[in-house]
Amino acid sequence: MRVVVTGTDTGVGKTWVSAALARPGDAYVKAAQTGDDDDAAVVHELSGAEVHTLARYPEPLAPATAARRAKLPTVLMAEVAHFVAQLDHERVIIEGAGGLLVALDDQGGTIADVAHLLDAPLVVVARAGLGTLNHTALTVEAIERRGLRCLGIVIGAWPRDPDLAAECNLQDLTQIAPLLGKIPEGEFTTMELPA
Repeated sequence: MRVVVTGTDTGVGKTWVSAALARPGDAYVKAAQTGDDDDAAVVHELSGAEVHTLARYPEPLAPATAARRAKLPTVLMAEVAHFVAQLDHERVIIEGAGGLLVALDDQGGTIADVAHLLDAPLVVVARAGLGTLNHTALTVEAIERRGLRCLGIVIGAWPRDPDLAAECNLQDLTQIAPLLGKIPEGEFTTMELPA
């Protein structure tokens, strides 16, 4: 099974959700890492999965922009899909960079295009606070418009002391897509993928 983890935005907790879904014996692929973070190392440490990062760019920007600024080639969405298709693992978790439609390559390819090439369902990671409903609805709508399947939504950093917006979002997100769970802020937990 191949699953793409995408987000409604950058910094929503895609890496923590990827680690929560991954298990030893699985593979994790980060198509493009931007900035100083090392998402693959985090996923490996937390889950024990085999990890791969296909491109690294020094600035924390959209991958195509970061590549252009660093004068480096972009990793093409077709290359990502080909790499993933060659992996001999029962489960592969593919994590995007930024949101669903952020340019991955200099030809406008996105993580949505990678999911399409792999015929892989997606998990959408959202924030707990204000703006979540609109961003999540737009992301799920874009997934469905492309003929892809959304397995559900995960709240990436559930606050220790949730405010009214977070509590209401928890209920309202279920009208957009199934709510798979929430990752407590600063804590690690494992999650199961729906069938």
